Amino acid sequence: MIALIQRVSSASVSVEGRVVGEIDKGLLVLLGVEQGDNEQKATRLCERVLGYRIFSDDEGKMNLNVRQAGGRVLVVSQFTLVADTQRGMRPGFSRGAHPSEADRLYQYFVEGCRKQGVHTETGQFAADMKVALVNDGPVTFWLQA
Repeated sequence: MIALIQRVSSASVSVEGRVVGEIDKGLLVLLGVEQGDNEQKATRLCERVLGYRIFSDDEGKMNLNVRQAGGRVLVVSQFTLVADTQRGMRPGFSRGAHPSEADRLYQYFVEGCRKQGVHTETGQFAADMKVALVNDGPVTFWLQA
């Protein structure tokens, strides 16, 4: 399971011209689910995402996690994160989880964020989404479980 996290001043996701998820300060999480991923990996990745200290403290150092910074989370499913890009000029998607399993683990991850008390918005699984964001920094990290 892969999470590409971006510290944002704001982010939103739209489907067919309608905003379905929107946050101000916080994290945009692009989430990819691979074959073999399970609840244990989703729980571990959720803990890492929410605990990752990438927000500035009073001294301007990256010492605060999203909860400590009073931020929110927007989770967007993105199967292209699990693409095999090692050869050729076209990505391969054989490493991706079956859509029903990927959706189940995506929802499990989102619920894990909410259970931790973090306001969490979402995109719409398997939809053609338009994601808008203001990356604060820019600050972007790749986390894997």
